[in-house]
Amino acid sequence: MSDSSRPLRVAIVGAGPAGIYAADALMKHDSLADRGVSIDLYERMPAPFGLIRYGVAPDHPRIKGIITALHKVLDKPQVRLLGNVDYGTDITLEELHDHYEAVIFSTGATDDRVLDIPGVDLDGSYGAAQFVAWYDGHPDFPRTWPLEHEKVAVIGVGNVALDVARVLAKTGDELLPTEIPANVYEGLKANKAVEVHVFGRRGPAQAKFTPLELKELDHSPTIEVIVNPEDIEYDEGSAVARRSSKITDQVATIIENYAIREPKTGAIHKLFLHFFENPTEILGEDGKVVGLRTERTELDGTGNVRSTGKTTDWELGAVYRAVGYLSDNLPRIPFDQQAGVIPNEAGRIFDEGKHLTGMYATGWIKRGPVGLIGHTKGDANETVQCVVDDLANGGLLDPANPSEDAVIALLESKGVPFTTWDGWYRLDEHERKLGEAQGRERVKVVEREEMLAASEPGKVQKG
Repeated sequence: MSDSSRPLRVAIVGAGPAGIYAADALMKHDSLADRGVSIDLYERMPAPFGLIRYGVAPDHPRIKGIITALHKVLDKPQVRLLGNVDYGTDITLEELHDHYEAVIFSTGATDDRVLDIPGVDLDGSYGAAQFVAWYDGHPDFPRTWPLEHEKVAVIGVGNVALDVARVLAKTGDELLPTEIPANVYEGLKANKAVEVHVFGRRGPAQAKFTPLELKELDHSPTIEVIVNPEDIEYDEGSAVARRSSKITDQVATIIENYAIREPKTGAIHKLFLHFFENPTEILGEDGKVVGLRTERTELDGTGNVRSTGKTTDWELGAVYRAVGYLSDNLPRIPFDQQAGVIPNEAGRIFDEGKHLTGMYATGWIKRGPVGLIGHTKGDANETVQCVVDDLANGGLLDPANPSEDAVIALLESKGVPFTTWDGWYRLDEHERKLGEAQGRERVKVVEREEMLAASEPGKVQKG
């Protein structure tokens, strides 16, 4: 039975936006105002912010500005950050049950969804998530990236595909003013790509781009965006989609404008947006990518497409698959491999039809890697309401060691070099000083050891 004489103890596994929004929702919930909450945010990276730090393109400072709002949450005395702690290794499910009344998983997605076409395993066929992790300086990914081909393809019509295409099409010097580390700058500076082809199997009205990201493609003086006028096609289903969604209509209009405008002078890179081209095979020779085969599609009246039987072989040296992220399968937690989520109802984790007491999910691990970052706020509110309802009904865990000091003693006894929120401030200052020396706002640290050294692990904040 939960002891109402002390704050409710909650562990949140994953300190990205979803986890931080859940912490914020817990602190703001009216029914917890009198009792209060004590929240520990676990993060396997030494630094917080998850997707914002390691999934947003470096030339998107507007989106990275969300960190300002997340900072305010982590500054609250009810929240502790415990970074560089890997769930399942540094702390187990049983240990979480021993210290908290509720455990919320918000671990997100770091891998790529499978694209089931021939040639996907060829050398030169890459998952977009891997490339994003490289250019965002993720410490668990390689320090170099092969950018050796003049013509490359990106499969997908979402914002990740646009990010990948834009980074591939820009020069290294254009991205130098951002926070990219030296190894990424050197890699992009040596990039040989002059043509980037983005492929989608349906039409402009079915693209999952957002208007701002689509417009941004044209902001670079080195990039000319090209759309074939023959790809501007709509059926009744497409017309309905445009009428029912302002965003869909804006996206289609921007694509139309790209198709009819005059050639851009001085642009050394061409970025093609191809619609109604369904990738069916990555072509290879001697184990390496040499092209991509697509099958032309046509609208069927409902906004969906059917095959025309006409194929085209595109000569390309690399293919990036931006067909969606796949959430991480966590130890001891049920996982729906097909949907890429933890089975849940409104955030309550279920296993074989039964709610696992005190166990919850939020964010991408709850509903799949779709939607914008801000959409996880609604997820968090729904999940937190489940926690509150279960608290009222006596349906949470009964931890043996709920004190705030107990879990710190546990991590210290294991020799886990955990980082803290104060440690983030130290790392933040370190990165800003590195940037100041180069006339930039910051330079992101890649090496985990350097991140830990700057963070000074083990210094516990907030008493």
